[in-house]
Amino acid sequence: MQKITPFLWFDNQAEEAAKFYTSVFKEGKIGTISRYGKEGYEVHHQKEGTALVVPFEIFGQQFQAINGGPVFKFNEAVSFLISCDNQAEVDYYWDKLGEGGDPRAQRCGWLKDKFGLTWQVVPKQLDALMADKDKAAAGRTMNAMLKMKKLDIAALQAAHDGK
Repeated sequence: MQKITPFLWFDNQAEEAAKFYTSVFKEGKIGTISRYGKEGYEVHHQKEGTALVVPFEIFGQQFQAINGGPVFKFNEAVSFLISCDNQAEVDYYWDKLGEGGDPRAQRCGWLKDKFGLTWQVVPKQLDALMADKDKAAAGRTMNAMLKMKKLDIAALQAAHDGK
């Protein structure tokens, strides 16, 4: 078991979210779900049988999702970065995770999914382009990226190269 596991608080969509994420990330799987019983109803107000904690895994990374009620909401202070090998991967994750999400929260490769969780869909090449010792090339890359919602590798490379 990994030492640190992201624990995601949902109002009542933990099981739905885990199923969604494990469908988007093909290597995903759901573990054994614990469910609310009748005990403690006066505190948790969840229907008996509702998922309590839903463990799931994507790309070998373990997560836990909980149905904790409407007390807390996700915000952009925490996000998950997906390092993409090519434009096809960028397009796939952008389309799948962005479906039903908040289009106003899409900028510079960041998006908010339908559950309010923030993702960064980023090509692996971006780090090298942004960290180039040629400050003008890195600056052109930054300027191009700031104008994008979904990142376009060819456009970033062209900006970097001054084309």
